[in-house]
Amino acid sequence: MAVIAIERIFPFLGWIKDYSADKLRADLISGLTVALVLVPQSMAYAQLAGLPAYYGLYAAFLPPMVAALFGSSRQLATGPVAVVSLMTATALEPLATSGSEAYIAYAIILALLVGVFQLALGILRLGLIVNFLSHPVVNGFTNAAALIIASSQLSKLFGVYVDSAAHHYETIHNVLKAAVSYTHWPTLGLAVLAFAIMIILRRLSRRIPCVLVAVVVTTLISWLTGFEHNSQVNVNQIQSPPFHRLVNEFDAACDGLIRECDERVLLRNDYETVVGDQGMESRDAIQAGYKLHIVDSEINRLKEQIHEYRTELRGFFFQAINQPDGSLLFYRPSELPSGSETTGHIWRLKVGNNALDTASLTMTGGGAVVGNIPSGLPALKTPSITISTAVGLIPMAMIISLLGFMEAISIAKAMAAKTGQRLNPNQELIGQGIGNIVGSFGQSYAVSGSFSRSAVNLQAGAVTGLSSVFSSLVVVITLMFFTPFLYHLPQGVLAAIIMMAVVGLLNVKTFVHAWRVQKFDGIIGIISFVFTLAFAPHLDRGIIIGVALSLLVYLVRNMKPAISMLSLHPDGTYRNRLRFDLDQCRHIAVIRYSGSIFFANVSYLEDQVLETVRAMPELRHVLIVGNGINELDASGEETLAGLVGRLREQGLGVSMSGLNDVVIDAMRRTGLLAKIGEENIHRNAGRAIENIWGHAHRKSDEEECPLKVVPLKHFPVADTEKTSEDIKRPHHGEND
Repeated sequence: MAVIAIERIFPFLGWIKDYSADKLRADLISGLTVALVLVPQSMAYAQLAGLPAYYGLYAAFLPPMVAALFGSSRQLATGPVAVVSLMTATALEPLATSGSEAYIAYAIILALLVGVFQLALGILRLGLIVNFLSHPVVNGFTNAAALIIASSQLSKLFGVYVDSAAHHYETIHNVLKAAVSYTHWPTLGLAVLAFAIMIILRRLSRRIPCVLVAVVVTTLISWLTGFEHNSQVNVNQIQSPPFHRLVNEFDAACDGLIRECDERVLLRNDYETVVGDQGMESRDAIQAGYKLHIVDSEINRLKEQIHEYRTELRGFFFQAINQPDGSLLFYRPSELPSGSETTGHIWRLKVGNNALDTASLTMTGGGAVVGNIPSGLPALKTPSITISTAVGLIPMAMIISLLGFMEAISIAKAMAAKTGQRLNPNQELIGQGIGNIVGSFGQSYAVSGSFSRSAVNLQAGAVTGLSSVFSSLVVVITLMFFTPFLYHLPQGVLAAIIMMAVVGLLNVKTFVHAWRVQKFDGIIGIISFVFTLAFAPHLDRGIIIGVALSLLVYLVRNMKPAISMLSLHPDGTYRNRLRFDLDQCRHIAVIRYSGSIFFANVSYLEDQVLETVRAMPELRHVLIVGNGINELDASGEETLAGLVGRLREQGLGVSMSGLNDVVIDAMRRTGLLAKIGEENIHRNAGRAIENIWGHAHRKSDEEECPLKVVPLKHFPVADTEKTSEDIKRPHHGEND
């Protein structure tokens, strides 16, 4: 028992029992194979999350090995994934500027909160909470997220720069406008080459690390051709007065924004102090709130102004002339001195969110590359977290936790079906949670199980989670020794890697399948898809709408469960008489109720039964077939007791059949069983009809009762699946 308890806490100890040199070799090969995909993918996904590329390597360092050691699946490859990366960007975009120190700090805190939530769910054995995200909602969200992720990479693909708009579709519209105006063809060319390499090599063999090959080839081309081609220049080297004026206005607006933000911090502190001392309705609190509102309005005005200035600055294109001293003079193409010999590049200003240093402007005449990656392992430190920050991030942390776990457990189940491994969803939650928690101490952002890398891991022959440990060790070696080689990796190639990875998330068949199973599910999936796209980048709204619709449909279904009248079918079972056009007995109403009886639907059951009674003037007995009743609450018990009393007051007999033990126990505790009479509770509909038929048909002129005589009607074979001899012998069971 002690050994079992220890293995529950440390699942990886179970690997050691029958571990061998052959298994070690298989894990080593699969770990190295996955690492060849993990390194470039993790860098690409980090940028999707709004982080510097090397933070993807940090996320590929500790989380994969820790999640593998403490998880349940032996082949699940944890690390940066597309959907979680996109959700991270969604959560943090309103809080800080992408890539800034504050943004990075928030991303690490978010990973910690995601891990804590997952760990808590696993320890409390609440993995079933993930069922709140129904498959139609997840399918709709995943397909929409795939389109959002792919389209978000278009700016890097074309080599253009635009600010994010309030809605994703507006941003894409701006990207396409910018691309029509100017496309950096070398960037697009290298991205297309990366696509071609990955597609061709994948078709040749899935064992070839096509992503790594694409990275190596394009990085070499970038290095050999001087793809980046940046130059630091003084503003006076740019021969354009309108450009100078715009730079000054941009810097003034940025400086003004900093002052107003500092002022807002002071005013907010004053406001919170006054509210704490005097209350929100006090005169001083109202005045402090008004001042704060004025500053907020000014900040919004400056942000809009900065956005307009930045857009205009990015619209300036220059050509450069070499000077005798080696410097460059930049002219707009229409203002270029006649006969001048240019460098042959189109130059643009690299402008971000901060004020420009006019003594050292970055002019780029080439494409964007990853740039400097700090060598060495990330420093291990405790994430700096405050209560206010945690409270603001908890809602998104919960959504990311559930989505990430759904992705991970779905992948793990698919692999377990092939390997025969037994999975423990709660243990997997614990593994993913510890992986995110430990990762946050190593400056990682939130991670989850990867479908593509897990598939590679399985195909490469991974036997245990030690393969993920080997993958992490390759990342360590990369961080220690090979980061300089990644400097020239084109950003457009990372965009191509992301777009190739998310193609697998697109699956229209899931909508068709959901529609065929249940139209409501298909509609919910489509609505989740549409609203996720419409509200992007606020992806949580699409999920919330989908979950709300799922719960609403669930309530509606349970408020009006399926109720049908049964009669004897030619196959000898009791079936829905309207569906199969069966005759109805005049004296016995066999009513099948397919749902639990609780506060939300008790009135519906009562109304339907009484309506049936009113419609049958010769009725003598009501049989409620309750095979589908799994729960009976206080409201249901009270209404059912009242219904039985009303029916008996009208001189009708009442029986029930097919009740499970839980419902019978509840009826016994409340006295309802005694009121109905245990002799009126039957195991199934067939036995119930045998017991009540004679009394209900006493002195009846009904010659052939549809509950006793098999109708001589022809039904398709698919409906009956019985031989003619079987049909002649009535079998008193029930079916649908």
